[in-house]
This record gives sequence, C-alpha cells and structure tokens, in this order.
Amino acid sequence: MTTTTTPASRGISLAVCALAYLGAFFAGAYVVQTLFGIEPLVALGSANLAAVIVIFTFSVAYDNSSLFDPYWSVAPPLAALFCVTQADPQVPGTRQALVVTLLLVWSVRLTADWARSWEGLRHEDWRYVDLRARTGRAYWLVSFLGIHLAPAAVLLLATAPVAVALATGTHPLGPLDAVATLVTGGAIAIEATANAQLRRHRREAPAGATCARGLWAYSRHPNYFGEMSFWWGLYLFAVAARPEVGWLVVGPLAITLMIVFVSIPLLDRCSLERRPDYARHMQRVSAVVPWIRGD
Repeated sequence: MTTTTTPASRGISLAVCALAYLGAFFAGAYVVQTLFGIEPLVALGSANLAAVIVIFTFSVAYDNSSLFDPYWSVAPPLAALFCVTQADPQVPGTRQALVVTLLLVWSVRLTADWARSWEGLRHEDWRYVDLRARTGRAYWLVSFLGIHLAPAAVLLLATAPVAVALATGTHPLGPLDAVATLVTGGAIAIEATANAQLRRHRREAPAGATCARGLWAYSRHPNYFGEMSFWWGLYLFAVAARPEVGWLVVGPLAITLMIVFVSIPLLDRCSLERRPDYARHMQRVSAVVPWIRGD
C-alpha cells in the first residue's frame, strides 16, 4: 500500500475510523444491555467480541487491518465506565475516581498519538503488510484471529483487574492504593515522555538513525516499559480493592509476555534490517527496563 495520503483523504479515513468505532460502541452497548445484571466480566467479554467483529468488518471492507489499532486505547475506559455503573455501593468512590481518571488520561494521550501519526486508509502497518504477503489467501482469517481477536482477548484479561477494582472491590483505601497510583501515573509519564522523544528524534535525526536520546539511551523500548508498567499499576488497584484476587495477575502478565516475546522481537528484527547501527545499540542498551548504559 502507498503511504502518500492527502489531507482530504486522511480526514475521510479518520471519519471512517470514527464510524467503525461508533458502530462497535453501539454493538457492545446492545450486548451489555441484553446481558444486564449478569457478572460484569462476562458482559464485558461478550461486548468485546461484538465490538471486535464490527471493527473487523470495517477492516475487511476497507482492506486495512490498521483500523483495529486504536481499539487498544479506546476500549478500556468504556469498559471502566460500564463497571462503575454496575458497582457495589460499598466500593470506595475515591478509588473509582483514581482508576477512571488514570485510564482516561492514558487513553486520550495514546489515542491522540495514534491519530497524529496515522496516515490514513492508504497506509497499513508494515507488520500487517508483511503478514499479508506471507499468508496469501488465508490473510483475513489470520487477521481476525491474530490481529483483531487475540489482542482483544489479552486486553480483556488486562482489563479484568479494573473491573474488580471498580465494581466489586469494597476493601477500604490503603497504602497499596497510593503505590498503585504512583506506578500507574509514573507509567503514563514514562510512555508519554518516550513517545515525545521519539517524535523529536524522527524530526531532527537523519533517516535510518537509531534513537538513543533521553529514555531511549537506557532502553530500546521505553514506551513499552511504560505500557507494561501501566497495566501492573492497575492490577495493584485490584489487589488493594480485593486482596484475594491475586490470580488476576494473568492480565498484566499476558500484556508483558505479548510485548516481550512478540512485539519487541518483531521491532528489533525490523530495526536490524533498516538501521546499520542497531546491532551495536542492542549490545549496549537494555531491551525494556531502563538500565545503566554500557560502553
């Protein structure tokens, strides 16, 4: 696919994307209304599947799987607001306000970053283009299962602690809530800083140069470190709200495993092919956790 997109076509693309997500929202809301009163996680899972099917339909219609990309940052705050409407009256309102506020800040910033960088429907993420070339006629089945459904399932697992903290966590506020707030808020700041530094690098550095400024001098993927930390912070809210739900660690763990074993190796492999200095950079700089830079 070409990457040349006029302002007009980019505006149309954003409108199509907005329409897709509006349709996904109404599909999810219909499912939630139909299942009103049942276990919140079951309702969220069913609504999630309905929304994914709607987005996938648009992806096929416009021959572009990148339409699914903003789902990651759009779906969680909507799920959180639903959980608030289903909450036990004994759930502390302060905890609800903290979790929802942090989710909204994260969502707005990440979605704005996506909208700023998306080139429109004439452009598709290089990972999907590569997958399309390797899978041929099976691409749309692979796209549904691997690009749409699997990440949505991981996101649902990661959102489960949020549902517990907002809807059923009646344990009083305590020190762990303060730790959760610091971890989650700090993660948002790290991810935002890393993305801003990367944008500046792309504006100012020669084409093909590896970003090694700021946080990127200590981690090859500090934005991913911030993303993982964000979900671990939300998990801490769930444990603070209901200490017996430690098993919900599967949510942030799934995010961590996906990033460490799928996203990062894929990006590193691409950078090795495109950037002459990246092999040396990999030897000197930590993959995810910011660490003291080697010589």
